[in-house]
Amino acid sequence: MAAGCARASDGWDMMSAMRRWVLALGLLSACGPVAYINQVPRDAAHKVELARQLNAVKFSPYWWTRAVEYLRMAREVAAHADFQGANRFGRLASEAAAQAATESEERARDPSKMPRNPMAPEAAPAKDGTAPAKDDSEPAPAKDAKSKGGVAPAKDE
Repeated sequence: MAAGCARASDGWDMMSAMRRWVLALGLLSACGPVAYINQVPRDAAHKVELARQLNAVKFSPYWWTRAVEYLRMAREVAAHADFQGANRFGRLASEAAAQAATESEERARDPSKMPRNPMAPEAAPAKDGTAPAKDDSEPAPAKDAKSKGGVAPAKDE
């Protein structure tokens, strides 16, 4: 009987060792989602929210847009179960959000560091008192003087 018990325990040890290996492989294959949870929803999303609170939309539009788009892309890539790519986009979003927060703090303290808005209209030059030169042709009247208040025809008759 002792020999039978020894064999059963050897088989039990072998099954136990295999179960440990399967469990270890399962845990190692789940590292991508765990790293994603730490990188994107916790770190990157937190930094983007901090930059938003510092008004990065106004003070650092380039870095703000970059951070928001990288965060969106990280979430999209993770939805396709590409956690390595999602973690990379999450790191880029974190870096851009940190830069946006830094620029926002600097520019909020010193508005002279704000970049010039290329879309803003240029200031009109000062007038020196001279009237602009008129050309000799008169603009077409909106209404025909001959008709009784009607609109002038588009083509000559």
